[in-house]
Amino acid sequence: MSIEEDEVDERVAQVLADGPPPLNGFLQRVLDFVQALRRAGVGATQSEAIDAVRALPHLDLLDRAQLREALAAVTVTSQTHRRAFDDLFELYFPARRAEPDDTPPVTDEPADELDPDDYLSDLLDRLMEGDDEAIRQMARLAVEQFGRVEGRDGGVSYFQYKVFRAVDLQQLLRDMLARAVDDEDRLTPLQERLYRDEFEARLRAFQQEVEAEIRRRAAAQRGLEQVADRMTRPPVEELDFFHLSAEDQAQLRAQIRPLARKLATRVSVKRKHGKDGRLDVRRTVRQSLSTGGVPFDPMFRPRRPHKPELFVICDVSGSVASFARFTLMLVHALQEQFSKVRSFAFIDTLDEVTALFEQGDAADAMKRMMSEAELVWLDGHSDYGHSLERFHAEYARDISPRSTVLILGDARNNYRQANAWVLQDLQRRARRVFWLNPEPIQFWDTGDSISSSYGRFVEEMVEVRNLKQLAGFVERIA
Repeated sequence: MSIEEDEVDERVAQVLADGPPPLNGFLQRVLDFVQALRRAGVGATQSEAIDAVRALPHLDLLDRAQLREALAAVTVTSQTHRRAFDDLFELYFPARRAEPDDTPPVTDEPADELDPDDYLSDLLDRLMEGDDEAIRQMARLAVEQFGRVEGRDGGVSYFQYKVFRAVDLQQLLRDMLARAVDDEDRLTPLQERLYRDEFEARLRAFQQEVEAEIRRRAAAQRGLEQVADRMTRPPVEELDFFHLSAEDQAQLRAQIRPLARKLATRVSVKRKHGKDGRLDVRRTVRQSLSTGGVPFDPMFRPRRPHKPELFVICDVSGSVASFARFTLMLVHALQEQFSKVRSFAFIDTLDEVTALFEQGDAADAMKRMMSEAELVWLDGHSDYGHSLERFHAEYARDISPRSTVLILGDARNNYRQANAWVLQDLQRRARRVFWLNPEPIQFWDTGDSISSSYGRFVEEMVEVRNLKQLAGFVERIA
């Protein structure tokens, strides 16, 4: 290690130590950025902070794209953390292609009022020209004019939703296409598509500039760290199953296959290198003859791990549908790690859906399950008691000491009969019985939840609210 590297390491360690940081400027901003990543759940350690600083002399610091990728390479170890990294990078290293004095100061003084129609006409002209600098200036002006909200305490805040209530992006797109038609007299379908793609890209740039300006003003008013902690979204595998957007669900579906491969590797290694089995007395005594009968070297019988049979019983009603969907997709992606996987779904009655997952894509199987399986018996509201009773009547005889039973659901039974005796009998028949509950523990046994009634007859009722917790549990039982 060179003398220069030693000096860098000492300075970085000093900044990361407790107490007021002694450094200022760009180096301090990089270290603050790494600390923000750590608070956001990205595993950026002190050694990675040192690597980030060491990379700086080799970069063109005026090239944001190069800086972004270099810092990502040394701090992001999982693709699921990239979203949090990008959000924080935009906050800590905002684009500043113009001179510093062109950025209006954050002030509580209201700006001169603009006529909204005049502003929209001017914005349309700038968007048609495609000048990046002009678009950025118009975005800043939009935040100042339309995003400003004065609080009761006299303070001022800026909100993105108010800007886009005043600036209708879809109407702007239609106006831009209309102007393109006027300029060209007539557009072929290909020309119209090319224009649309280009105009949508310019509108996205405008929208991103508005978001960046909102963040800049919020950071100037409330402090960089406070804004960073509020705006950072959790990694996709830590998103709550109860609060998934369509985009979040698509990202989680894309994570299932890679996660299953990773879990399969871990399970195989665990089985291969598991602890030895019971003490082999005969071999131990024979081995001790060389030491005068003293058993210095105990001998153990080889451990023979087995693949369990897995029975999955899941509530697929609206309240827990996302949780059931991703659990079934993950389990069937890992079905080679089990000797047998059988799946049963229910709403107010139960049906076996194993065959739907044996061929084709798991996402398609979920769609077919909701349309083809007999899941509704009476009114389409969750009925755990009736569904468990039907499972016991038709399938309990298939449960053996090799079987592991998983029940998935929030145990909200709409004040109907519980039939907890079914779980008591399954516990007697099966090797293990678990209940996975996607609700936070503090909500168990509230309202129509009867978690305790079922929990006393299972080995463990586990809180599973996101994909990370689900993966950890599946790995544990495989």
